[in-house]
Amino acid sequence: MVVLENSAFLTALTLMYQKARLQGSVRVTLKRYDGRKKPIPRVEPSNKEEPEYSCIFRATLGSKKISTIVTADLLSEFQTNFSSTIRSNMDGLKKQKKSKGKRKSKAMATQ
Repeated sequence: MVVLENSAFLTALTLMYQKARLQGSVRVTLKRYDGRKKPIPRVEPSNKEEPEYSCIFRATLGSKKISTIVTADLLSEFQTNFSSTIRSNMDGLKKQKKSKGKRKSKAMATQ
């Protein structure tokens, strides 16, 4: 998995969405990240420091994976840029077909 800078991640995500219009789908996940690469041992030392949490964004398209780590102070700016990227690439979605079947009203269902 490639860890990119925040702006490079958004650029690569836009390219992924454009490739996904032809075939496939993009899966984006968000997770809290504390900077550790190893699990916490069961016996913890007595000095507990509250770690500063970050967010890790991951995106996959087929076998290509990208990710970025966003710190807490840059999260609001990144979130606005991320949401605008997603909104601009939503035009390829298919509309759902509405069923024209009969619906039972609550009054008829209770009788």
